[in-house]
Amino acid sequence: MKKKVVVGMSGGVDSSVAAYLLKEQGYEVIGVTMQIWQDEETAAREANGGCCGLSAVEDARRVAQYLQIPYYVMNFKEEFKENVIDYFVDEYLKGRTPNPCIACNRYVKWESLLQRSLAIGADYIATGHYARVKQLQNGRYAVCHSATAKKDQTYALYNLTQYQLAHTLMPVGDYEKEEIRELAQRLGLPVAQKPDSQEICFIPDNDYASFIDRQAKERVPGPGNFVTEDGNILATHKGITHYTIGQRKGLNLAMGHPVFVTRICPDTNEVVIGENEDIFTSSLCCNKVNYMGMEDLPEPRKVTAKIRYAHKASPCTIEKAGEDRIKCVFESPVRAITPGQAVVFYENDCVLGGGTILG
Repeated sequence: MKKKVVVGMSGGVDSSVAAYLLKEQGYEVIGVTMQIWQDEETAAREANGGCCGLSAVEDARRVAQYLQIPYYVMNFKEEFKENVIDYFVDEYLKGRTPNPCIACNRYVKWESLLQRSLAIGADYIATGHYARVKQLQNGRYAVCHSATAKKDQTYALYNLTQYQLAHTLMPVGDYEKEEIRELAQRLGLPVAQKPDSQEICFIPDNDYASFIDRQAKERVPGPGNFVTEDGNILATHKGITHYTIGQRKGLNLAMGHPVFVTRICPDTNEVVIGENEDIFTSSLCCNKVNYMGMEDLPEPRKVTAKIRYAHKASPCTIEKAGEDRIKCVFESPVRAITPGQAVVFYENDCVLGGGTILG
């Protein structure tokens, strides 16, 4: 009997080709788009589809019809609000910089979608992510680098569980991005020319601070002081939700040379300003650890680590620093280690695990 797989279809090229590839491999494929937009106005504003807007549904439905597979829209509005939007807003109010895509992957695209998919008799879920799922020699599942380094999406998938990975397929991970685009064009898929979405899907105008103002309202701290590390007041800032570690642009500080955000202090509503060298650090600690390719960390281990999506992984040594805490020491200082972002540990192209960077 053919295995059944639910493909999360965003209306984009990658997930559309994923559905095609799995059908060609002999799976019984069902297309699903997750309805996660919070109101019709937000959905209507979203012009290029992404994975949140009404156009995502329209495009995904057209692709499903073209591929002759069943297609459904599932409502994940509450799960998305609780696990992604509320988390995103709360983290910024705490002076941290969250990664909503990681939260969405873990709690919505996998946990919620997988539960519903298994409930309707599916064996797997699948996405158009550029990554591969492998079972390592130690028996554990891990996400591993895709064939195309520039589109590799393993960083945003580090928080998936062993159970989730055992029920996950990622067929586009074996292809270069250009190959996927060419295949879509050759097949005549309706979305073959659709551009990739770049911004956070629920903030289509990319104005984080205004979005947080609307969501948090009276909880949003107002203007405060830009200060130096030793406490000298430099000027007034617009509010801590406007800034992140390492930021240079948009500070509007007449210092005569470039300066950078080195620390955000929600307790005092201050943003600390320093020099370029002040944002380079050799170590960090993380918590909320998810072990993936390794089951535990009994002794120090040399690995490579990424501290943000676009960071090229740097050599380091990791070791336990208490319950649910790992210390990471880099061989060379890295730029702008940012509380709230993820640090992800790699070995031989596969994710060993990761956690949330502490301040």
